[in-house]
Amino acid sequence: MTLLHKLEHKQGFTDTEKRIADFILINQEDVPNMFIQELAENTFTSHSAIIRLTQKLGFSGYRNFKVALIHEIQSNKHTIAHVDPNFPFLPTDSSINIAKKMADLTIETIRKTLVKLERNQLNKAVDLIRSSKRIFLFGNGDSQIRARSFQNKFIKINKQLIIADEYGETTWNSLSMDQLDCAIFISYAGNSASYTKIIKYLASMKIPLIMLTGNSESTMSKLCNLTIEVPHDEYDFFKVGTFSSQISFEYILDTLFSIIYAKEYTSNLNDLKKKEEAIKKWDLL
Repeated sequence: MTLLHKLEHKQGFTDTEKRIADFILINQEDVPNMFIQELAENTFTSHSAIIRLTQKLGFSGYRNFKVALIHEIQSNKHTIAHVDPNFPFLPTDSSINIAKKMADLTIETIRKTLVKLERNQLNKAVDLIRSSKRIFLFGNGDSQIRARSFQNKFIKINKQLIIADEYGETTWNSLSMDQLDCAIFISYAGNSASYTKIIKYLASMKIPLIMLTGNSESTMSKLCNLTIEVPHDEYDFFKVGTFSSQISFEYILDTLFSIIYAKEYTSNLNDLKKKEEAIKKWDLL
């Protein structure tokens, strides 16, 4: 059992030792910089109580305990732990613990999303986007933020994507589409009644449809030409935030953009150089 786990389990600890352990866990980044007197004052205990605790943990004294604590904290920063995507942190977590958990959640989510990706899916999505006259992006709430980020990247390579839901014009944008266009829907639950109606209409018009979702079995998904599935780890409502799903969507959209960019890498770099020269010449930024 690691040092931090021993402090968490508090096996055989007195009430005073439990209070010291709780303080160390909450302030583990600060404790290594504290003298024993400071720790005693902050926990309303004594030198001897702290020494007894460190000896109970297997150390000869407070100094050796601090060295081990520093080593474990640093090691933990390089270890990816599982984090609940719905409640990734607790009110008792320190700032650095929350930062570590959010980093772990991000890394774990991207790895799980990568496992779900298939090369043929990516290539088909890229081909559809590249061959389309216009790309319409459908997404509400946090998903629309991801769509806007995707749109912003394409401006840099002279491709104009359209946020279909902008200004409440979802229906009219849908009616303006034809078979040379492409629609990308971003919906984690995949159960939007309004989007289902739009997808049915667009499918009847033979317009290419791409779906990014955590529910590949939804009606929306089954009506689309191509579905890219993300891990479905979040509850529909009972959660702190949409951390995991949005990390997945951002990762997939960034990947699609990167593949498309790489298809015309030299041309895109040359265009970027010309724009940089124009910015400097005309002092545009």
